[in-house]
Amino acid sequence: MGTSTRDYLIVTASYWGFTLVDGALRMLVLLHFFGLGYSPFMLAFLFLLYEFAGIVANLAGGWLATRFGIPRMMMTGQLLQIASLFLLSALDPAWSPLLSVAWVVVAQGLAGLAKDFTKTASKSAIKATAGDGAGRLFKWVAWFTGSKNAMKGIGFFVGGLLLEAAGFRAALWLMAGALLLVLLAGLLLLPRDLGKAKASKTMRELFAKSAGVNLLAAARVFMFGARDVWFVVGLPVFLYASGWRFVEVGAFLAAWTIAYGGLQAVAPALVPRSADGLSREVPGARLWAGLLLAVPLAIALVLNSALDLRPDLVVVVGLALFALPFAVNSSLHSYLILAYAGSEKAAEDVGFYYAANACGRLAGTLLSGLFYQWGGIGFCLGGSAAMLLACWIITFLLPAHRGEIRTVGRAA
Repeated sequence: MGTSTRDYLIVTASYWGFTLVDGALRMLVLLHFFGLGYSPFMLAFLFLLYEFAGIVANLAGGWLATRFGIPRMMMTGQLLQIASLFLLSALDPAWSPLLSVAWVVVAQGLAGLAKDFTKTASKSAIKATAGDGAGRLFKWVAWFTGSKNAMKGIGFFVGGLLLEAAGFRAALWLMAGALLLVLLAGLLLLPRDLGKAKASKTMRELFAKSAGVNLLAAARVFMFGARDVWFVVGLPVFLYASGWRFVEVGAFLAAWTIAYGGLQAVAPALVPRSADGLSREVPGARLWAGLLLAVPLAIALVLNSALDLRPDLVVVVGLALFALPFAVNSSLHSYLILAYAGSEKAAEDVGFYYAANACGRLAGTLLSGLFYQWGGIGFCLGGSAAMLLACWIITFLLPAHRGEIRTVGRAA
């Protein structure tokens, strides 16, 4: 086994451990506070700072990973997650609802910083270890991203299991201990200078990305906003209102996430490949973005038709189908950002891109609650379709050949 493959496997395993804990934490918080009587919209509010923190963490994390090396940034993210777990464990049931919510929001903000510091560093490590081979880069990105999301789905189950078996506080302590072991393993096994380079010296230089990076970041905002506008609040509340139990809703969300992760891992087999890594991959992104747009439109059409079908089953089946084109699009985007990224400052480019991802998730989280309140699941699906239309249009502007990649403000 080569050194690059070894480092890639260590980074992947480390991020698996982190993602398992992150997924378990989200389900733990949702279940615990749902049991205390919090409304679904209030549950979504608990995660707003988590999503907002991701914008800051991705921008700063990319720069810091370039300046200090990828392993240090991964460990910083893991330490912040451990801190957030202990902060949550200090929550006192005797506190007022206002103080409890503020405490959880702050803890989730730390968890948001932790997640995106770790994610930006981990995905940048793929660029540093895969080398210049486009074929290997796409396969490694797809496997990393897909397995990570499958692990997050498993984390949803683990969070519910730990809450039932050990209780809220003990579950948090167990998760902190497991993550500490992951941190120590990475510290011992990874080269400290992995991904280290000369970082940008000014904010203008940091934000001056290539045209490919800028356009892909814009597409990412709309694509992930289009998912979270139904995923975060609209779908759970809709299923509750349709008579589903919380455990059934949680099981569907976990199963969807695991299936989505599995589909991401096999995405390279579904996309034509090219020697230059762009000329067939970018048209593939356009095709799959169009297919993704068709899904919420089809669901809305069936819901508004004269067919005598249960609305909850129509939505569940439709969103199950949504997973395939969304997974392929996500894998393609995750590959393309590394293909467009400059080799010396890949971590900064990846951080900028995932900051856009966090913007989309934040917007989707807010709009999910608002759209459902205004017009139910139909409004959420309409908002999703509008965002996906914007994403699809942007993909037609993406550079499809190496000679078309233009740099804005600095050398790539």
